[in-house]
Amino acid sequence: MVKILDSYALMVFFEREPGYEKVKELFSQAVEKDTNLLMTAVNYGEIYYITLREYGQEKVEQIEKIIKTLPIEVVDVDAELAREAGLIKAHNKISYADCFAAALAKIKKGEVITGDKEFECLEKSIKILWLKGD
Repeated sequence: MVKILDSYALMVFFEREPGYEKVKELFSQAVEKDTNLLMTAVNYGEIYYITLREYGQEKVEQIEKIIKTLPIEVVDVDAELAREAGLIKAHNKISYADCFAAALAKIKKGEVITGDKEFECLEKSIKILWLKGD
């Protein structure tokens, strides 16, 4: 099954918060299978601005270099993805950025990797792999 990273999952990995081991394991599995985890460009932008705001330019540049070494494919937003994200946002109380991860999961029939409780409202419509404390 296609795995879609929410920004929450990648921040857990970088900050070694509870759930870190699971994300690390998913990266290892992706390398073994020669596949990539997916992340929308919008969610990538979240990682960028959060890191820049909290840690500064030097840290965000380090994070970008690390991301390029990970088995992650950043998916550009097209009209289909934007439309699906808009549909999700119109009917759910969830951040617009999170809607893109959910929309990609719907389109790819994949699974969102997250620990963000905002996704609870989507449990009946998309598959979610919840990050819990290790």
